[in-house]
Amino acid sequence: MNTSTNTTYRIAWIGLGVMGFPMAGHLARAGHEVTVFNRTREKAERWVNQFAGKLAQTPEEAAENADFVIACVGADDDLRQVTVGKRGAFHGMKEGAVFIDHTTTSAEVARELAAQAASRGFHFIDAPVSGGQQGAENGVLTIMCGGEEAAYLRAEPVMSTYARQVRLMGPSGAGQLTKMVNQICVAGLIQALAEGIHFAKRAGLDVEAVLEVISKGAAGSWQMENRGSTMARGEFDFGFAVDWMRKDLGICLAEARRTGASLPVTALVDQFYAQLQALGAGRLDTSSLIRLLEEVRRDPS
Repeated sequence: MNTSTNTTYRIAWIGLGVMGFPMAGHLARAGHEVTVFNRTREKAERWVNQFAGKLAQTPEEAAENADFVIACVGADDDLRQVTVGKRGAFHGMKEGAVFIDHTTTSAEVARELAAQAASRGFHFIDAPVSGGQQGAENGVLTIMCGGEEAAYLRAEPVMSTYARQVRLMGPSGAGQLTKMVNQICVAGLIQALAEGIHFAKRAGLDVEAVLEVISKGAAGSWQMENRGSTMARGEFDFGFAVDWMRKDLGICLAEARRTGASLPVTALVDQFYAQLQALGAGRLDTSSLIRLLEEVRRDPS
C-alpha cells in the first residue's frame, strides 16, 4: 500500500462492495476520519466494527462537512441516485469539497455530474480503477482520472492511500474513457488466453509448463500471470464477475457508436459473455470465457 500525505481529512465513503470495503479501510488505517454509507446497512456496520469509523444513514448525511466524498457503486443510475437523488451526497457537500467517483460509468454521466458539482460550488473527479479485488485489498490499484487539475492535485494523495498509480488523463470524462480502453484490452486478452489454454490442452501439452514459459515472453500479461493457472483448472469463483464486465463492455460499445470507433473483437467477446450469462454464469470471474470452448463446444462436429 502506498503512503499518502500526513494531512488527515474528513472523508465520506459511499458503497462498500468488494472494492469499496477494503479501499475505505485503507483510508481509516491511514488515520483519516471516515464516515461510510452503504445501501445494505449490515455491510456498513461490519465495516465500522472492523475499522472504527462512523456510519451514516444517507449519502447526504455522510457528505456533511466532509473534505472528500468518495463513491464506488454499480452503474450510472446508482451513481445518480447517491449524488443528486433524494438524500444524495450532493445535497450535503460543503463548498470547495471534492467528490471522487471510482465507479465505472459512462463518460456522459461523469460530465453531467461534474457540471452539477461546479454549479453547487464543489468539484467532481471521475476516477475509475483497475486492479480488481486483489488490488483493492493490497492497496495497489491503478486509477485513471478526469477533471480539473487543481481538484485532482488535492485528491491525488488521498487516492494514493490505496493505489500505486494515479494519473490525470484530461478533463471530465477522460478517466472513464481511459477505463473503457482498459476494458477493451482486457476483454481481448482474456479471450486470447482462453483459446491458447484450450489449444494447449487439445494438443496434449503440459498447460502449466506452457504458461510458465510463454508468460516470460511477448505473450505475457497480468491476465496470464494471475488467471492462466486457474483457467486451466476450471476455477472461476472469484474476481471480476461476468455481469460487471458486460456492463462495462456495454459502456464501451455505446461510446464507440457515438464516436464512430470500430470494435469488432470487443463486440464478439461481449456476445460470448452474454452466452455465459444465459448459462447462469454471470457471477463467475471473467476468465470463465474458457468454459464456452471446453464445455459448450466440447464436440466441434
